[in-house]
Amino acid sequence: MCILGSSGSGKTTLLDAISGRLRRTGTLEGEVFVNGCELRRDQFQDCFSYVLQSDVFLSSLTVRETLRYTAMLALCRSSADFYNKKVEAVMTELSLSHVADQMIGSYNFGGISSGERRRVSIAAQLLQDPMDLTSVDTQSREREIETYKRVQMLECAFKESDIYHKILENIERARYLKTLPTVPFKTKDPPGMFGKLGVLLRRVTRNLMRNKQAVIMRLVQNLIMGLFLIFYLLRVQNNTLKGAVQDRVGLLYQLVGATPYTGMLNAVNLFPMLRAVSDQESQDGLYHKWQMLLAYVLHVLPFSVIATVIFSSVCYWTLGLYPEVARFGYFSAALLAPHLIGEFLTLVLLGIVQNPNIVNSIVALLSISGLLIGSGFIRNIQEMPIPLKILGYFTFQKYCCEILVVNEFYGLNFTCGGSNTSMLNHPMCAITQGVQFIEKTCPGATSRFTANFLILYGFIPALVILGIVIFKVRDYLISR
Repeated sequence: MCILGSSGSGKTTLLDAISGRLRRTGTLEGEVFVNGCELRRDQFQDCFSYVLQSDVFLSSLTVRETLRYTAMLALCRSSADFYNKKVEAVMTELSLSHVADQMIGSYNFGGISSGERRRVSIAAQLLQDPMDLTSVDTQSREREIETYKRVQMLECAFKESDIYHKILENIERARYLKTLPTVPFKTKDPPGMFGKLGVLLRRVTRNLMRNKQAVIMRLVQNLIMGLFLIFYLLRVQNNTLKGAVQDRVGLLYQLVGATPYTGMLNAVNLFPMLRAVSDQESQDGLYHKWQMLLAYVLHVLPFSVIATVIFSSVCYWTLGLYPEVARFGYFSAALLAPHLIGEFLTLVLLGIVQNPNIVNSIVALLSISGLLIGSGFIRNIQEMPIPLKILGYFTFQKYCCEILVVNEFYGLNFTCGGSNTSMLNHPMCAITQGVQFIEKTCPGATSRFTANFLILYGFIPALVILGIVIFKVRDYLISR
């Protein structure tokens, strides 16, 4: 059966009603019976599968991997052989075996053809064992001839499949049954929450690892930024007349300002496609959107740690910062947090704002504002108006900057010029010890060193929890 109609005539709404996607909106009248049994509204989605017109896949996975991960999310936990046989059978029915090990790609960068992408979408739905494949929704304004060709292609492929012949046999057999068979619901024994999270984590990680350019940029973008700082400063000195204090302050200011931005770039480039996939697959009931968010968060952690250690190892010792291994560890840990916070803040905003470019601008403005208010480098925090002073406590930059200032300046002694005693009266010679700068910039920061670390890293789980809440709300709002 093919449903045709002009734009806005209600084709999509009808298909949403049939497939159980009108969860909280609309009024459905009448009754629906399958094999003589009445279906409740919440059972529609358990009988019918829905194929959207837009094919959204992770481009770096092969056809076989895409279908295998779908089977692992939809069906109960079983052996690898069970999933392989299930996937092979569906690929054979839809003539996908010859492209099983090809990457899906995208419309702009090659991969399988559009017709094969369409069949992969259908195969992903068939893996859920539906009673009926409800539709291929052509809600865009395609040419009529293209729509007709697609319908013909689907009709021919279906009539040649084993599913078609089994359905005819079941219909013929049902004519002679005294009691009608039960309603053929989908397989309703999916893996648990942690099982699905594990599958999503593996899928997200494998998709990223195939994208060599994304992996390289994630690992070295902080280092590239650090190389510019090295070429600019070469090496910090202890002579206050040669910029000992100013160079260190400028360096710390740049580090705290840049690391959240590099984290934001990762999320803006990589997460929108995962968000689109989760929007579609969550509608099919495979998992919840927040589970995709959490899988992305978990896959981020090792890459961020490695990237920060590479960056810190080169910059810290090359620039000649405080020569102590423990201080190097504190330095690396202090910069890892804003990098993660920048990326997780971007994820939270991507759950609210659809356009990644707008999110890019928002995160950049928030980072700059937080640095101006919380760092104390531009203006002493004690001299700020009370509202800004209070607002500074809600910025992660305040705690990160205090950690870095104490880590670098504590125990440091400065010289002023050469042996010429006349230079001792120079205004810049007033600071002879790092402790003096600490007390001037952020009084009491030395005693708050551990507390600042705890508060700084407290932003990370807070943003993850906020992201989960927002994606739960997104799940509620997107579902019709």
